Amino acid sequence: MSQMSINDASLNSLPKAGMSAMTEAAVARVALVDDDDLFRESLSLNLADEGYEVITFDRGEPALDFFAEGGSVDIVLLDWRMPKMDGIDVLRQMRSRGIDLPVIFLTVLSDQIYEEAALAGGALDFVEKSRSLSILLKRMRLIVDGSKGTPEEAEGPKESVYALGNLDLRLDNSRALWNGKRIDLTLTEFNIVKLMATRPEEDVSYREIYDLVHGKGFLAGYGPSGYRANVRAFIKRIRQKFRVVDAEFDCIENYPGFGYRWGNGTGGTGRTRDDDADVMADGAAAD
Repeated sequence: MSQMSINDASLNSLPKAGMSAMTEAAVARVALVDDDDLFRESLSLNLADEGYEVITFDRGEPALDFFAEGGSVDIVLLDWRMPKMDGIDVLRQMRSRGIDLPVIFLTVLSDQIYEEAALAGGALDFVEKSRSLSILLKRMRLIVDGSKGTPEEAEGPKESVYALGNLDLRLDNSRALWNGKRIDLTLTEFNIVKLMATRPEEDVSYREIYDLVHGKGFLAGYGPSGYRANVRAFIKRIRQKFRVVDAEFDCIENYPGFGYRWGNGTGGTGRTRDDDADVMADGAAAD
């Protein structure tokens, strides 16, 4: 599979920034925002070959203008380092304007601090440009499949609301409510809550939560358990969002060295319900 670096395509045949690489039956519509002309044009061709319709932008400002004028896509691929407005600022502008499109960061920045900042800002994924195209395609397919639903979900009616204690999950529109108040979760965060809440009092491993977000077998972070920091960042944001509407919320319990569970708020032996305690306890358990 070709890499997400420059391929051998003739630049004379490449689409110009702001134009679409069209297919007759597009898998999904993608906005690619990157100031590197060669990378942007090469990747747009590779994605078009895979059945995607690609609209390219060389800076964040024209992409925001496109959305402000009613433009819509299924996925946004966003570079981090760009002139005037970097990728994280573009993402913040999108979210502040109510543009809740799935965003994947594509960047050469590999430090964990950047990945955590991207996810905290509401991005669904963070893929280094050095990774193969197949990795990116897998991440995109997970988003597309998630938005369309599984074949089983389309076969017949299902319950539209899942209720557990003070929690209500609206399965038809992926909304969560706590004591009747909406929790502003992203789609990924909603799916994590759904995974735990539909298996109450059952331990859910770090790996299972991470696979839900990124797909099975995807590796990230440093060392064989580096993905745990990624999961902890998700759980921390979810807890914070619930505590905005209920400062006493403590239903997400940590099982040090293993993962999390949706509890009844009373805790359990060896379990923590504090983000900093999660890190220390898990670190101790892993030693």
